[in-house]
Amino acid sequence: MGALNGQVALVTGGGHGIGRSVSEELAREGAHVVVAGRRVSALEETVAAIRESGGSAEAALMDVSLEERVERVVVDTVGRHGAIDLLVNNAGRLMGFGPVWEADPAEWWRDVTVNLFGTFLCCRAVLRRMVERRKGRIIVFGGGGSTGPLPYRSGYGASKAALVEFVETMQAEAGPYGVQVFAIGPGLVRTEITETHVTIPYVSKVLPEFERYFAEGRDVPPTFAARLCAFLASTPEADRLAGRFLSATEDYREIARRADEVVERNLYAVRRRAIHQAP
Repeated sequence: MGALNGQVALVTGGGHGIGRSVSEELAREGAHVVVAGRRVSALEETVAAIRESGGSAEAALMDVSLEERVERVVVDTVGRHGAIDLLVNNAGRLMGFGPVWEADPAEWWRDVTVNLFGTFLCCRAVLRRMVERRKGRIIVFGGGGSTGPLPYRSGYGASKAALVEFVETMQAEAGPYGVQVFAIGPGLVRTEITETHVTIPYVSKVLPEFERYFAEGRDVPPTFAARLCAFLASTPEADRLAGRFLSATEDYREIARRADEVVERNLYAVRRRAIHQAP
């Protein structure tokens, strides 16, 4: 019997890359997974793989940037299963490359729209139901740009940084209603997004280190993020870390055990420190 037995999880961008790994891991832990995304073939392949392994899953065609489609998937899922216990916001986009003065405005804004606005739409739709139930967990993928500059990818980096603070705000608002919200970073995973750093000539020229990272095997398996998602979704001791930004490459179990220290020192949060501010 899995740690998530009987729960319903909605995973955006769940048909490929990190999202597929998350969907499969949650299903292994007993959750019924609604695998959401825009690519029918990828969704069907992931659902089939989960079912062949004895898990429970269904596909949902959804563009996170379209409010009507997001709401329809949430309404349909709740109608069939009664509730959504876990939302994993994994869907993302990175195509706005170049320094700010050369970046294509349409591509830059589309990155922000999918990453930030899309996450807002999904959280908004699900949170209304979770707040009513006084129960639920949400996981948001932060990542590159969340804690430092991301040259030549400013739209992506800005949106990911915004998501970390968005999570902290959501936790402040929804925490009193029994809902826990987390931000996580998966590390450098080799996905369609990061592959562009090697396959697009301009990007590989200005960011040549990525080809070396991949050649040296320094990328992080997608299973790391998947296991962190399952841990946060199933471990009550992790709830004290809600609102914070955790990494799939760190010992998050140890961090959870030291939650008192994390809270006291306000760790795993993005903060501004001034010259005259005490350390």
